[in-house]
Amino acid sequence: MTTAKKGPLISLIIPTYKQEKTISKDIQRIQSVMEQLRYPYEMIVIVDGMLDNTYSNAVKNQSKEVKVYVYPRNLGKGFAVRYGMLKASGEIVGFIDAGMDIHPNGLSMLLEHFEWYNADIIVGSKLHPVSKVRYPLSRLILSMGYRFLVRVLFGLSIRDTQVGMKFYKRKVIENVLPRLLVKRYAFDIEILAVAHRLGYKRIFEAPIELDFKESSITSSNFWHIILHMLWDTFAVFYRLNILHYYDGGIKKWKKLNEIESAALLK
Repeated sequence: MTTAKKGPLISLIIPTYKQEKTISKDIQRIQSVMEQLRYPYEMIVIVDGMLDNTYSNAVKNQSKEVKVYVYPRNLGKGFAVRYGMLKASGEIVGFIDAGMDIHPNGLSMLLEHFEWYNADIIVGSKLHPVSKVRYPLSRLILSMGYRFLVRVLFGLSIRDTQVGMKFYKRKVIENVLPRLLVKRYAFDIEILAVAHRLGYKRIFEAPIELDFKESSITSSNFWHIILHMLWDTFAVFYRLNILHYYDGGIKKWKKLNEIESAALLK
């Protein structure tokens, strides 16, 4: 007889884009890890655009614990994660990138750190002393440069903001999510910077295992992404420190999510 799991419900969002060949296996692999946790859980798979057979392959894995959503157009990873957060019911809400560059076993490590530190946010970090990382030198150099830029612009104490595995307290999501604007490249830094500005200072790092796989991104696309990420990052800084766009009460932000959700139905 299976013992009922106790503790806070964990909502895990899995954003995915054009991964028809691997998504079914990715879901199964992640779920096998979630099943080993002592917490109850739900997995929310968000297919970022009806562009191939990713949705039809993902929905085959739908169950009581696994929910699959799709919208027509590709709107970016940041939008996909935000959309998943709107669907989440958990007291702790997180996400992991599909594709399995990041080993899903790290989910349990992040949650243990989350509980140990009584964290507002836990981020997977390539720079944690016990992380296992296999990463091309070119990506390592770019990552170091971006980390330096983020530290200068936002003053965050954590060293690595970009790993696609994080967990947040629900109260952080409820307060921060309606304020966010970035839909693609700098979503991670926007949510961390805004949470920090709003007083959520308990942000800690946890170890991961990462084995970077070369993707189909071409050299030209890669630099296009880098440039847009830098643009979005400076835009977050401008809104945060010059316009003070993210400050103030939350009521005025609620209508924005209603408009954004309605746009998906068009």
